Amino acid sequence: MRSAEHSLSWRRTELVFLSLLWCALFPYNSIVGSEEQSQQCKLFPGSMSLPVLEKKGDIILGGLFSLHDMVVEPSLSFTSTPPPAQCTRFNFRTFRWMQTMIFAIEEINRDGKLLPNITLGYKIYDSCSTPHQALKAAMELVGNGGSTQSLVVARFLGVSYFSSCACLSNKKEFPAFLRTMPSDFFQVDALVQLVKHFGWTWVGVIAGDDAYGRGGANIFVDEVRKLGACVAFQEVIPRNRAQTTLSSIVSKIRSSGARVILVFAVEQDAAALFDEARRDGLTEIQWLASEAWSTAAILSTPKRHHHILQGSMGFAIRRAHIPGLKDFLLRLHPSSPDALADPFLIPFWEEVFQCSLGVQAEGQEHNVEVKPPCSGAEKLGNVTNIYSDVSQLRISYNVYKAVYAIANALKDMRSCIKGKGSICPPGTRKAIRPNFPICCHDCVLCTAGEISNHTDAIECVHCLPEFWSNAERTACIPKQVEFLSFSDTMGITLMAISLIGSFCTCVVALIFSCHRITPIVRANNSELSFLLLFSLTLCFLCSLTFIGRPSEWSCMLRHTAFGITFVLCISCILGKTIVVLMAFKATLPGSNVMKWFGPAQQKAIITFCTLVQVIICTVWLVVAPPTPHQLMPRESVLVILLCDEGSAIAFALVLGYIGLLACLCLLLAFLARKLPDNFNEARLITFSMLIFCAVWIAFVPAYISSPGKYSTVTEVFAILASSYGLLGCIFAPKCYIILLRPEKNTWKHIMSKAATDKF
Repeated sequence: MRSAEHSLSWRRTELVFLSLLWCALFPYNSIVGSEEQSQQCKLFPGSMSLPVLEKKGDIILGGLFSLHDMVVEPSLSFTSTPPPAQCTRFNFRTFRWMQTMIFAIEEINRDGKLLPNITLGYKIYDSCSTPHQALKAAMELVGNGGSTQSLVVARFLGVSYFSSCACLSNKKEFPAFLRTMPSDFFQVDALVQLVKHFGWTWVGVIAGDDAYGRGGANIFVDEVRKLGACVAFQEVIPRNRAQTTLSSIVSKIRSSGARVILVFAVEQDAAALFDEARRDGLTEIQWLASEAWSTAAILSTPKRHHHILQGSMGFAIRRAHIPGLKDFLLRLHPSSPDALADPFLIPFWEEVFQCSLGVQAEGQEHNVEVKPPCSGAEKLGNVTNIYSDVSQLRISYNVYKAVYAIANALKDMRSCIKGKGSICPPGTRKAIRPNFPICCHDCVLCTAGEISNHTDAIECVHCLPEFWSNAERTACIPKQVEFLSFSDTMGITLMAISLIGSFCTCVVALIFSCHRITPIVRANNSELSFLLLFSLTLCFLCSLTFIGRPSEWSCMLRHTAFGITFVLCISCILGKTIVVLMAFKATLPGSNVMKWFGPAQQKAIITFCTLVQVIICTVWLVVAPPTPHQLMPRESVLVILLCDEGSAIAFALVLGYIGLLACLCLLLAFLARKLPDNFNEARLITFSMLIFCAVWIAFVPAYISSPGKYSTVTEVFAILASSYGLLGCIFAPKCYIILLRPEKNTWKHIMSKAATDKF
């Protein structure tokens, strides 16, 4: 427990430490004279016999609790053996913390899942709130409760449940110190924010004379001054809590005029200060509480400090619920079989019920006052005090977490030992701990893509680009190959859409063939319509060349087939558009323009436009043809198979030429959209070209930004979307009239202005 020390002599602490060091280095030397040369070294006979509560186990966990708030130190003459120190003022709250540690250990042993086939034991000492008492047990135990006591043992490995001093966060000075209690930096920051929120500008600060109080108060003073607030005074409660000094502090509070006072001290120091404030009649003070006393018993004693502390504010650590703890706390009784082995149960029982069991525990305080004998009918369940109150489990939960933290660490150590002893196993590397000796290291799993195939590896080795590490990080295995396959969901979907599109095109061709003598087919240049349907079928089918494992022939075929078939399709549409425009010119008096745009000329236009694309593709295949390419990002488990375009310029020319023809078609169809209504196909071509251009304009950025196989998916989607757009816009209205509205498939309706308006 974090508590101030009573008349502690640091000289005695240093002497104990030096003596411990002497016995550790020279265990068989005597320090008392030559006639005792054969005796084992002993330190302060009598003073080292500390009462201990212990239980055997495979692994022993040490606990150090300040079960007493004060210790009466005997006078040291250094000429005779000093009597044992007398611990006074038994603390029920700390006794609950000690029982929580035992509860957690027994819970772990009973469950058996965390540490199977291992039993935890414990050795628990009472530090009596003094550093040198804690130092006496430091050779066997690790860690302690309070900040001041932790300072003397924190250089050993330990987990503290109540030490919040910010000084203990210095890993250079305390490299092995761990805790389940947050640093004072956090609560000081919260207290400063409280001052800022209420706009207090004149604040007093009182600290306990220990590492916790002085450290926290100094941080608070530094931070609150940064806000622009003034510190009226900064006082320290003495360790002996002398009334004269406390009276001087109360007088200083009165004379300063400060009405907001921070008390950064442990429960015992704060209680002594408030006792003096009550005697002096000091009221109307806004007390700010540090977490050490914000939830302590002094606030739950209305008759003692209620009128002084009413309205006090402070911060506390988070509370929690520990199932089964209360029943465990109430199990204690002096008649239980384990009572004789517990040196702390008797003084606890006598203090709770103010009766005497007639037994004097070793190292505990002598009963000065005569107490009536215990009747034997006393039960802890009939008494309400802070020991059995589990509604505000805060520090108790920290103790509970500390035990489980150690148990989990033991589990990790055990799993490491079961593997290869102290050797850090294949698939891992050694990671040196900062501020630890060179022999201390952690076992760190190699990152993905790296391996170590031998023990004690200092670093992991990168796999070659076409390989990846296995799950154990012990071997490099070939990466998974990814491409747009006929067997995956995306490939099957695109293949189905392609085949459906080609089938629909064939159905339209069949409909046109069956009704080729009807006016609507003949009026729209049936030869060009059949050629357009043929080219659309090829457009749908060429998308299949993009699906499957890329090879040399498939890479060359997919891009050239795509470029040529689409140019053939656009050339047919261009021919139809030119015929529409020229047909209008032919209706003018004296015009013979149609003789220059007959069937032969239309075929020549289509052949010439397609031949240009064929030449571009041929040069592309000769100079720098598309080839299969493996994309192997080092941070990925996949090898992505793609078709490299070979020549980016040639690929751009193929796309650019298609775009040029499409734009020319769009322009001509747009100009012909308002021609006499009997030549209404220009409107359908305009819509189809708008869809075509929109799809391919959106394709370029999508293709560039799509990762891996999805760039191929984007290209196939653009091919299919534009093909469906052409098929739907140009041929769907005609099929509708042929199949569902045959009464409109007459020359009268086609030549009628009213009919074409509706159409």
